[in-house]
Amino acid sequence: MRRRSKLPELLSPAGDFRCLLAAVAAGADAVYVGGKKFGARAYAKNFDTDELSRAVRYCHLHGVRLYVTLNTLVYDRELSEAVEYARELYRIGVDAIIAADLGVISAIKRAVPYMEIHASTQMSVHNSVGADKAGELGISRVVLARELSLENIRLATEKSSVEIEVFLHGALCVCHSGQCLFSSLVGGRSGNRGECAQPCRLPYDGGKYPLSLRDLSLASHIPELIESGVASLKIEGRMKSAEYVYTVTKIYRRLLDEGRRASAEEEEELRRAFSRGGFTDGYLTGRTDRNMTGVRSESDKESSRSIEEMTFEPLRIPISAVASFRLGSPSSLTLTDGRKTVTALGKAPVAAESSPLTEDSLSKRLAKMGNTFLSLSENAIQIELDEGINLSPADINALRREAAELFESQSREPSEIEYTPVKRADGEEKFLSALFLNATSYREAKQKSPALFDKLSYTFLPITEDIPKGAGVYIPPVVTDTELPEITSLLSEHRSRGVGYALCGNLGAIALASSLGLTPIGDFRLNVTNAESREAYRKMGVTKAILSPELTLPQARDVGG
Repeated sequence: MRRRSKLPELLSPAGDFRCLLAAVAAGADAVYVGGKKFGARAYAKNFDTDELSRAVRYCHLHGVRLYVTLNTLVYDRELSEAVEYARELYRIGVDAIIAADLGVISAIKRAVPYMEIHASTQMSVHNSVGADKAGELGISRVVLARELSLENIRLATEKSSVEIEVFLHGALCVCHSGQCLFSSLVGGRSGNRGECAQPCRLPYDGGKYPLSLRDLSLASHIPELIESGVASLKIEGRMKSAEYVYTVTKIYRRLLDEGRRASAEEEEELRRAFSRGGFTDGYLTGRTDRNMTGVRSESDKESSRSIEEMTFEPLRIPISAVASFRLGSPSSLTLTDGRKTVTALGKAPVAAESSPLTEDSLSKRLAKMGNTFLSLSENAIQIELDEGINLSPADINALRREAAELFESQSREPSEIEYTPVKRADGEEKFLSALFLNATSYREAKQKSPALFDKLSYTFLPITEDIPKGAGVYIPPVVTDTELPEITSLLSEHRSRGVGYALCGNLGAIALASSLGLTPIGDFRLNVTNAESREAYRKMGVTKAILSPELTLPQARDVGG
């Protein structure tokens, strides 16, 4: 969906509150953070619920949106906790949740229907068909795969009905997000659960780093990205320092506002903040070659260390006040910043026996905003005061606190819809399937092991192969918008020749197969780890699905597999 406003949102990361202060100070339009659970950066400091509530208040006072990641795969026995967490995020005023697990999204949509949800890049959406399918599920924004060219970003933005977000700067994985099992299978730490050990950053074959990509930087493509109509440009870096967040956000804020490419000096400043031997824009430009790889050298580290530590204090909102203290009437305090106005009521003053209230004493006490994000000078307070009255200091303080809390409050009425888990699919028919690399290997296997084929419920071959009768078609795991016409044509041809089912690994593949009359079978790439996810895909027409290979046997039984 092409945005009508001039500039895309600048979305910055924050791994802790200091980073959040840095992002807001540098000009971010929105900030994304992680909580203590269910986030894809489990080893960042992250925010507890009280810190998240404070972060929401601070961001909203400065006109900045706050998104919270809930973008890991979730097991059945964790789903209720994840839903309650989302309910709490809605209550404290979080603007959107970034999610990756379709089961989590489905459960939240039932229990917290007004919570805005963005599809994480972990959902492997890389074309407009997948984005539109996400929109049908109630998702308002899709974070596209990092690996897309500018042309494919433009096409996805123009054709889809949902907002499109793309990565602007930061770390690149060697594998498509949501599709990497390397860390999980090698070291038992799942990247899909926020625990990636980054084995792609390690040396192989005599000290070489063939899997380590340089960081992404699209600082030289700002005009084209603005023109593409994307809704949001995202900076990666919840594991990075506040100095990094401030430096990178500040530069991109300037580039977006001025609609230009980075200068050589700005490119160097970005490199000093953090790089792995420089940057790459290879995916955006289509230059995907060995020059995309890089490691963090001692020189890179020294450059980053040379950046001076910065001080980040909350930027307080200047307000003015009108206070009323009338004998026999409730005391009142009205606060305003010119846009928002709130009024708090307190206890009524009484006739003073001694030491009546004065404007000077009231101004001093009311101006003490303490541990808030507000700034109120004594000169900005107008006081309406009857003579000869009194009110205890405790009651005046309570009035001030009540007014400040009202002004900062972002809370919503909590959703009272009870979450009822879907029933486990007991007795669901089990099946065996096999994917063959080509028609030759299929025929040879069928000739040598006919008994094996008697046990196979489904067999699949790549879309470019001549598919034998009874076999299904395997839709490539990545199909961009420029590739869609050819893939659609091939699928239509297979369908006309009697092929009845397709192996699908993402929302776009499911939508494409269904539109052509093919029965979608879920590949392991769907990352089904809970019964909610399995049921959500079943409602899309996915009659069978291969569970995530990261599940243990007990976890698979919980799903019903």
